[in-house]
Amino acid sequence: MEPLYLDNHLLVLDKPWGLLTQPSGTAEPSLEESGKAFIKERFSKPGAVFLEAVHRIDRVVGGAVLFARTSKALQRLNALQRDKGIGKIYRALVEGIPSHTEATLEDFILHDDFRARIVPRSVENAKPCRLSYRTLEIRDGKALLEIKLETGRYHQIRAQLSHAGLPICGDLKYGASRDSLANAPDGGIALLSYSLEFPHPVSKEIIKVHSNMQL
Repeated sequence: MEPLYLDNHLLVLDKPWGLLTQPSGTAEPSLEESGKAFIKERFSKPGAVFLEAVHRIDRVVGGAVLFARTSKALQRLNALQRDKGIGKIYRALVEGIPSHTEATLEDFILHDDFRARIVPRSVENAKPCRLSYRTLEIRDGKALLEIKLETGRYHQIRAQLSHAGLPICGDLKYGASRDSLANAPDGGIALLSYSLEFPHPVSKEIIKVHSNMQL
């Protein structure tokens, strides 16, 4: 395991598709557990290792995940995330070609039963969600999009792109065709947490980290 970023306060790791971000209370492995084992071995730390995910990505999503190595860093990064101070860029390979090379999607989303739905504004408990994207590449009738996430709703990218007629390859839950499974990574869908940008919780230096994984 080679970290994308490591210091006394932070750890950023690439999560493989199909792996949990955090322990689920079962015997299934998780990136957080792997990160703790890495820290323990790298620094020969006795006893328990403190490591907490600042954000999670779905099991079926791959890419960069930010962890705090101290409780102070976790507190500051959680506050930063609440204030939308952590910039998150994703990449997705989608079925179809967008009508515009760049666009912003603004919708209202409802979370129920391990799924998100785009609904009218009038629906009770619906929350606003927003993302913008640009087309990077066209591949055999599919588009590689770079996505800037502006709100962090449950399954937001998956639901919004599907609602826009651009389901993510392999994402059968949100309307992708079975044929698109051939364009999805093993154990996941064609969605990647590509980059993170945020001020360091202690030094305030701007940290920019990119995943080494590819779609």
